[in-house]
Parts: sequence; C-alpha cells; structure tokens
Amino acid sequence: MVFIDRLLATLVHLRHGATHDVLACWFGVDRSTVTRAIGEVRPLLAERGCTIAAGVRLRTLAEVIEHLGSSGQTGIVDGTEIRVRRPAAGRKDREKFISGKNKQNAVKAMILTDASGRLLFCSPAQPASCADITHARQWGLVKHLTDGPPVEILADAGYQGLGAQTGGRVVTPPHRKFKKNPPQWYEEIYERRRKAHSSRRIRVEHGIAHLKNWRALARHHGRREHMSDTIQAVASLLSHQQTATRTDRQAQ
Repeated sequence: MVFIDRLLATLVHLRHGATHDVLACWFGVDRSTVTRAIGEVRPLLAERGCTIAAGVRLRTLAEVIEHLGSSGQTGIVDGTEIRVRRPAAGRKDREKFISGKNKQNAVKAMILTDASGRLLFCSPAQPASCADITHARQWGLVKHLTDGPPVEILADAGYQGLGAQTGGRVVTPPHRKFKKNPPQWYEEIYERRRKAHSSRRIRVEHGIAHLKNWRALARHHGRREHMSDTIQAVASLLSHQQTATRTDRQAQ
C-alpha cells in the first residue's frame, strides 16, 4: 500500500470504525497489511498535536498553558471515559479498568479546550479507576499553572482542591456549606452560582461530544494499549478540522 492509501485506511478506520477485514477487501490487500499500515500511521497522527492555526500545533500541556496565557484566553478541563473490552479473567490489574463513576470497563483521558470548545490538548489514556484530579496531577497541571503565566482554568467538582494548590487559577463549582436543611436564601445563591459556572464550562462537553462522534471512540473493541494513540490521533484530526472551519468562516 502506498502512503496515501495507508493514510486513507487509517482515517476510515478511526472515523467510521471499519474493521481491518473490510478495509482489506476495499483496498484488495491482505488483512495483515491493513493492520500494519494502521499501526504505522496512527502514532504519526497522534504525534501531530492539536492545531490552533495554520502550521501551529500544541503538543504538550506546557505549550497549551503558555498559549492560553499569551492570548489571554480561559481554558476548560474535563475528563472523559471510553469503554473498552474487559481484561481476561485472572489477568493482573484487571480491576483497575473499572470506572468508579459508571461501573464499566473503560479508559480515561484528560481534555482541555478553550472557552469556545476548540480542542487544545488530549492526554494519553489511563485506566478509568484513576480519579480526574489524580489524572490532572499526574500530567503536571498543578506545576504548569503554578510556574507558568496566569491562566484561568474552569473545571467541574471532580477537580475541587486544585484551586488552592494553584493560587485560584483552577475555578471549580462552589462548595455546599449546608449539607442538610440549608436556608432558602443560601440555596438560591448556591444554585445561581452553580448554574453560572456550568454555563461557562459547558463548551468542553461539546468538544468531548465531537471527539466521540468518531466511531473509534464511541466504544473501543480493539487492543487497550492502542487507546492512547487512537484518542490523540482523533484529537489531532478534529482540531485540524475545527481550525480549518474557523479559518473559512473568517474568510467569508
């Protein structure tokens, strides 16, 4: 297969979830040839990073924080889970893929977008038993925010605690001070603040939804060890599409 055919096979596999057998019939080659082609092209797409302008890509979390700080934009962070096949019985660390939230076998990735929902960063996949806040700490979000430029990052309640560690740069929903029988005046203030925060960070949910429109991420039936390359490759392709669409609109 020439390179353009290998690239096309990989794109169809990621976007529409076509199996290797179907692609082999389409291109008139052996199944192992398609498997090898996708295995070679997918990491190349994952290494491209997220496109923010023609020829400008962000590949690391540090570059994303620097970009947000220099442009004065607000970032939004959230975690997303993707269902995967359950590890075989008796396999070591079998339970670590079980999500504590959804009670299903999944992997988790950290997504960071700008205030309009455009993808800026997608982390490699981790087993879903890892909490969102732990995942963020492992990828150095606290360190980059502390040492980098002043940036506001919106997050949901799963990241509560990072605000104190980053000097208030991570903004999470307000804490509920009264757990039982809250006064009516407090309940009204709390709901108003919670809805205001939710309306600001809803764009990251739209970005995640666009990611999962790709069949490879709706539910992954392949090898779990390929999930990091798969989700980062899709994020790279989607961010390039979003940038091209925005450029066309501005030109009009």
